[in-house]
Amino acid sequence: MPSSPIMISPAHRAELLHAARQIAQHAYSPYSGFRVGAALLLEGGDIVSAANVENASYGLSICAERAAVFAAIAQHGPKIRISAVAVSNLNDASSSPCGACRQVLSEFMPPEGVILFPFDGTLQSRTLAELFPLGFDLAHAE
Repeated sequence: MPSSPIMISPAHRAELLHAARQIAQHAYSPYSGFRVGAALLLEGGDIVSAANVENASYGLSICAERAAVFAAIAQHGPKIRISAVAVSNLNDASSSPCGACRQVLSEFMPPEGVILFPFDGTLQSRTLAELFPLGFDLAHAE
């Protein structure tokens, strides 16, 4: 049974979406042209955002969502907790977080954390549990 999503105020929702859209303009994407921004709402109310950064050795590229998580840890320490994430891109394309980003988010975000992203021309809102029901958990691996 899916958990109820964390409630986010309309003001925080608008601020997250705006931050994600703004930071996407800073993306470095000379190879794909796919400019993405992500904004995280931390439990204390702070917002941290970052953009994707590509590299000619494509495997060394980093998605906006992971870049934002890493920036949040660098700024606020390893005990951060994320309540919500907004993802935006400047290509008006569908873009839910990739599997690697979902896995990284799962270490810092509860299952009922909210992820906002464009999909099929509309803004979608899903919990982490809905997008990533069976993430890897080393603490419970046998």
